Amino acid sequence: MKLYLDTSTPKTILKLDDQTYKWESNRTLAKDLLKFIHDKLLDNQKDWRDITELHFFIGPGSFTGLRIGATIINTLAHELKIPIFDQDGNRLEIAIPKYGKPANITSPKK
Repeated sequence: MKLYLDTSTPKTILKLDDQTYKWESNRTLAKDLLKFIHDKLLDNQKDWRDITELHFFIGPGSFTGLRIGATIINTLAHELKIPIFDQDGNRLEIAIPKYGKPANITSPKK
């Protein structure tokens, strides 16, 4: 099974083969993304071991969203020993987000 993940916006997109799921993740992405993926796998009578390749939208997009998505994709690829591809089909060693611009980091208040 091919898993595609796009976490570049507050609306997460997950594709499992030909099934597409959208989730308004907003500020719960880090806490709930793995559960969202697992629930959709179960809806399709599948489990983590049924995933054979990963596709990840590497950017541009939300700094935090892309970092969280890349962490999940890289972890799954490592643990399941399966390949990662970007949105254009290029094989990656690891998913490294391309944000499109430098991070907007504010100065400390103190």
